[in-house]
Amino acid sequence: MDYPSAHKALLKPLFTAMRDFAAGPVRSAMAKVFAADTQIHLCHPLGDLTGADALYDQAYAPLLAAMPDLERRDWIVMAGETPQGDHWLGMGGHYVGTFRAPWLDIPPTGHIAHMRYHEFYRISDGKIVEMQAIWDIPELMMQAGAWPMAPSLGREFFVPGPATQDGFVPGPWDRDQATVSCDHIMDMLAHLTRHPAQGGPEVMEMERFWHPRFNWYGPAGIGTARGVSGFRNWHQIPFLNAMPDRGAKDETLDFHFFGDGDYAAVTGWPNMRQSLSADGWLGLAPSGKMIDLRSLDFWRLESGLIRENWVLVDLLDVYSQLGVDVMARLREFNKARNLGPIPTPGDHQ
Repeated sequence: MDYPSAHKALLKPLFTAMRDFAAGPVRSAMAKVFAADTQIHLCHPLGDLTGADALYDQAYAPLLAAMPDLERRDWIVMAGETPQGDHWLGMGGHYVGTFRAPWLDIPPTGHIAHMRYHEFYRISDGKIVEMQAIWDIPELMMQAGAWPMAPSLGREFFVPGPATQDGFVPGPWDRDQATVSCDHIMDMLAHLTRHPAQGGPEVMEMERFWHPRFNWYGPAGIGTARGVSGFRNWHQIPFLNAMPDRGAKDETLDFHFFGDGDYAAVTGWPNMRQSLSADGWLGLAPSGKMIDLRSLDFWRLESGLIRENWVLVDLLDVYSQLGVDVMARLREFNKARNLGPIPTPGDHQ
């Protein structure tokens, strides 16, 4: 059976309901596809939940209250089977709406706002049994002029979907092609971990894996980079200077790779473990503390090379592990601002 195509069809009504977001239709659609005891892992500070009702009440309902015209805009929908035989569906896109009331103490703007999401669903017997999701909350803070931490090294902008506009990967699922896409990514990652332990940048052999004009779409707080030079200068060099033991603890982690056409994805909670030991990162001094990173990623291959890579890291959780409460600093940073709802001009005319 073509499970990946079946799972796309299974979840399509849910995400169609979220396009014109309203409580009744979304709750009803969630009830049909979530198992009663679905394990839900959301980014900091939303945390771990169980079941669709908790997900709606604690995550979606407050977001809808802040953006009454909330809209879900998917630009990647892919699915596949992991080498271990698990079935995952991955989705990337933006939540969009008019930011009219505070959310997580982020001040509203009264203007359209966007928040990127990477969401992964493990499906068994026709039900979602696990969800792992990062919403790029710092992206929303930045739009509100309320990001209280260090500025990004990369470029902050509205991250686009695939340049080829084929992120809704059609069926039927091709196992051989999916395997080729996944193998390319896993080989690339294995080469990345050679540096710095086994030599200089040349040991990564990046030209074997990456298109000369690739875009690396990092999370807000790190930003987007282009090409090998951009990737190395605005992300990799600072990251490895701070955590040179990257990749040394992978055997203790649980991550899930799957492919679909020219796309590959990885999800894991966490899927990186290293120590902030050698230099500062994100404006934080090295502490020697071992930290876990949750990173949910998509790659698009073109002519056998990676042309686009979408990466979301739960940076708020990283700060929390290092003893920095970004949400508390946000409240201090913005306590002189009006945190009440913002009416749109003309509402009462």
